[in-house]
Amino acid sequence: MTVDELIRVMSARLADAGVETPRIDAKLLYGHVFGLDLSGVDKAMLLGERLDNDDPATAAKLAELDGLVARRVAREPLQHIVGHVPFRYLDLKVGRGVFVPRQETELVVQEAIDWMTGHGLYSPRVVDLCAGSGAIGLSVAAEVPGAQVWGVEIDPVAAKWTRANIDEVARTHPDVEFNYHLECADATSDVTLAQLDGTVDVVISNPPYIPDADVPEQPEVTGYDPHRALFGGSADGMMIPEQIIRRAYRLLRPGGLLVMEHDITQADRTVMFAHAVGFADAHTNMDYTGRPRYLVAIKG
Repeated sequence: MTVDELIRVMSARLADAGVETPRIDAKLLYGHVFGLDLSGVDKAMLLGERLDNDDPATAAKLAELDGLVARRVAREPLQHIVGHVPFRYLDLKVGRGVFVPRQETELVVQEAIDWMTGHGLYSPRVVDLCAGSGAIGLSVAAEVPGAQVWGVEIDPVAAKWTRANIDEVARTHPDVEFNYHLECADATSDVTLAQLDGTVDVVISNPPYIPDADVPEQPEVTGYDPHRALFGGSADGMMIPEQIIRRAYRLLRPGGLLVMEHDITQADRTVMFAHAVGFADAHTNMDYTGRPRYLVAIKG
């Protein structure tokens, strides 16, 4: 069997199971087992490379691959199967007990970094409320020279993943070990990081915001992402986001920035609440699909 034929067979199995991106997932799983990136897999397919089933090492890899495909057919998230996920310029460890960061959240980080760069901030103070895997705060710490970043995460299991990613990112960005500070606490509490109140340049957050009745359809979400990281605590999903907006206002210095991801149904409400709390300027920006996805607010 050629690599191309094997990818086709795996893709069909995944498609039959309802996986949304069966061909990409098949190639990523193959690459994970055989030590190839996507371009390497594509090259093997294009050249018609054949797999020698009589070779014990190859046979063992194919058996491993079959087991991984079976897990994906059962709708275990691809990121859990391979144990990591790309996010901006980082490769983060993920698994049971932590929310898998999504591509749209990269826009939230970019918004904050563009603002800091545009304002020429040196050694900015940044707080990531609801840190989860650490994707947001670690990206800032790795990309913004001198940034001092505090990540706040209440869940002890998720915090273990944050710590693992601090160690992982510090391998290539040694300053992260000293510039990123993990606080295991309630991100909505006025007590948390109270010593920073009124001094923070940027607050970034991807809080739980899904309306309680709006249960996601994907088994990868409902069966694996922690519910604590998904649901906003009320029928409209706004209870926790509103608490985050209020806490961010206290943390920020005058002129400081809040960037917060939200549900596509919450754009008007987040803007109105930000104004009600005291933010002088607030608006919502779009995601890659043109849907309202995150709040941008400046403290007056």
